[in-house]
Amino acid sequence: MNSKVFKDAASALADLPDGATLLSGGFGLCGIAQDCIMAVRALGRTNLTVVSNNAGTTEHGLVHLLRNKQIRKMISSYVGENEVFEQQMLGGTLEVELVPQGTLAERIRAGGAGIPAFYTATGVGTVVAEGKDVREFDGRQYVLERAIRGDFAIVRAHRGDTLGNLVFRKTARNFNPLMAAAGKITVAEVEELVEPGQLDPDLIHTPAIYVQRIFKAQSRNTVIERRTVRPR
Repeated sequence: MNSKVFKDAASALADLPDGATLLSGGFGLCGIAQDCIMAVRALGRTNLTVVSNNAGTTEHGLVHLLRNKQIRKMISSYVGENEVFEQQMLGGTLEVELVPQGTLAERIRAGGAGIPAFYTATGVGTVVAEGKDVREFDGRQYVLERAIRGDFAIVRAHRGDTLGNLVFRKTARNFNPLMAAAGKITVAEVEELVEPGQLDPDLIHTPAIYVQRIFKAQSRNTVIERRTVRPR
């Protein structure tokens, strides 16, 4: 069996093509695959469709790809912290598909589970439902949403083993496991890379079958998106 372990993000993403659909894990700046994002920037891949709950902030995360004009389309839920995203969207240089957060999570989860589409009540009667099939079930209207799959998924885990089993920490678990399951090729950067058998099987969040490539992260995710403290 070929090893899943790669030296770094650049080698793990070397065959990412132009025009790919890229699933980017994380919630806010928590659990974002920072090494992978910077590798995609350095590789210069363009015309990307990026699926992410948020688009980073004006200084961190996916903004590095936006500034470099590498993203053609964003499929996201919350984008309010990124001025570059705002400027490109309003200027018409970035195609944007805004999706309710729960619907986005379920579209990605469905993609990983092999479910092509599902009906949800969220968005009925709004622009979210425009052009989509709407049906009634038990007296309530539901809109059809298509699942999301990615050519590549990039995730960041707290711990992982060389087989590709992953453990996420707290908020990083919100979207990363969903993204990992829905990527045709999932690349995981981990803060701690261990040998098989060192992870408690009952605590594994993403089984190795969903992960094709893994490496030890070089960056440290310590950025706080919005620091809020009480006066002493």
